[in-house]
Amino acid sequence: MKQYLLPALLTFALLTGCGFLHANTGRLKVRVVPVRELDGLTGNHQRITPLSQGNKFFLDKTDGFILEIPSSALPGDIAGMKVISGPDTFNLTTSGPIVLEGFVPGEPTVKLIPVDLNGAALKFKASFPDKVSLKLIGRTPVFKNDAIVLGILILLLALVFWTERQAAFRGFYKYVPSLLLCYFLPSIFNSLGIISGEYSGLYTITSRYLLPACLILLCISIDFKGILNLGPKALIMFLVATLGIILGGPVAILAVKTFAPGLMGSNPQDLWKGMSTIAGSWIGGAANQAAMKQIHNVSDNLFGTMIIVDVVVANIWMGFLLYGAKISGKIDRWLKADNSAVEDLRQKVENYQASVARIPGTTDLFMMLAAAFGGVALAHWGASGVANWLGRYLPELEKLRLESFASSFLWLVVIATTLGLVFSFMPRIRQLEGVGASKWGSVFIYLLVATIGMKMDLGEVYKNLGLFAIGIIWMGVHVGVLLVAAKLIRAPFFFVAVGSQANVGGAASAPVVASAFSPALAPVGALLAVLGYALGTYGAIVCALLMKWVS
Repeated sequence: MKQYLLPALLTFALLTGCGFLHANTGRLKVRVVPVRELDGLTGNHQRITPLSQGNKFFLDKTDGFILEIPSSALPGDIAGMKVISGPDTFNLTTSGPIVLEGFVPGEPTVKLIPVDLNGAALKFKASFPDKVSLKLIGRTPVFKNDAIVLGILILLLALVFWTERQAAFRGFYKYVPSLLLCYFLPSIFNSLGIISGEYSGLYTITSRYLLPACLILLCISIDFKGILNLGPKALIMFLVATLGIILGGPVAILAVKTFAPGLMGSNPQDLWKGMSTIAGSWIGGAANQAAMKQIHNVSDNLFGTMIIVDVVVANIWMGFLLYGAKISGKIDRWLKADNSAVEDLRQKVENYQASVARIPGTTDLFMMLAAAFGGVALAHWGASGVANWLGRYLPELEKLRLESFASSFLWLVVIATTLGLVFSFMPRIRQLEGVGASKWGSVFIYLLVATIGMKMDLGEVYKNLGLFAIGIIWMGVHVGVLLVAAKLIRAPFFFVAVGSQANVGGAASAPVVASAFSPALAPVGALLAVLGYALGTYGAIVCALLMKWVS
């Protein structure tokens, strides 16, 4: 394994080396000031109302916001306004325009409560929103138009695959997998401010439209019996990955508390509460992360910081997994693992693909796209219906810590994967593999990889090194537990990588890591990721209790 240590370290250096592009300027508290003379206000302030939900603003072009509430929405006996932003509450004796300043990048929510002369809370008229949620981006990218951004991403992907076939780059690609570059290059463009993953809507498109389409296309030729033949080791490694995250949180806090207590900050209680949201995300997903925020009453500012730690550390680990897929054979030999079931499944799918391959006509391509995006339409329709139905029972689900089951994205992945598996039993649809179903599925996967990479800002690593140190120790424990378990039961690295990413990355990126081994294996990642949603909140609660105990 020593001969692979240098390439791994070089990859990590690449992933973090652009961090000195930015410096931390500190955080400011939100300052709320009633304004009587707006004309005398200096600086560039954007006008917003509570109807500006989800609007995006660039902080390098915005000094603050002027929040205006239409008089028609105000109750008749209003005497003032209570404004709540994160942990801060401001009591104003005016309902007029309010200046909001001092925001940092993130998604802050400002809650508005009209009050009467006695300070009693009132309600806005006609169900007018009582809060405004914004998306604040640190700087304006060179290219904001998603048509241009998509072109850049496709050019980068084409460059990677073109250079991979050139003799001059064979030595480079011997150590660095092409899929890792498809993920890493967009993150450099994002870190340099050329494009912005925060501003772009391309990730939403690829994760909501192309991801379910690629799951359907990649499942069409899957050997379902072969998946079952993978045996219990896949599930065991998934559960071990969950255990590694549960244990990693308290171990990271204990290690920092013992050897570098200054990294914990002034309030250790806030630290473990904030880290509980990372545990929810790494075991389950965004819904589980939001649940932990509510359970432990994590402030918006701390929650925003933890999201950055979550995304950056998880994405660095994903980069290592993509590299590991390139050398999985060597790792399997070190683990003394039996990889025959995985290889049999991959070989069966590839043999079937070769047996039905033919030059596609226009009709063939449209039939393939109809199966893919007709399935996507059905999956969206079904996911919306199931999520809305379960939403009626949200209080009961929250009591059982199963609120993530009301997530439409969870059901989108479940239904799309199920449709693909059903299609694999239909000979007419299954034969669409012959006209390139899995190849188109792979194209969609690579576009998803590029948009995931575009969301990573490498410079964020250096904005709060203490928290990132804790996050890296945490991830290190997770990895250590996985490798020890894999060594003991001789599980192939494929199960290690997919079990880990099904927890840490979830349904959007687990199929990506699985497809790095072979596109035929992508459905395995999707199926395991679904389990993470079910275990996410339970595992995070146990992790939070352990972190509280050691803090």
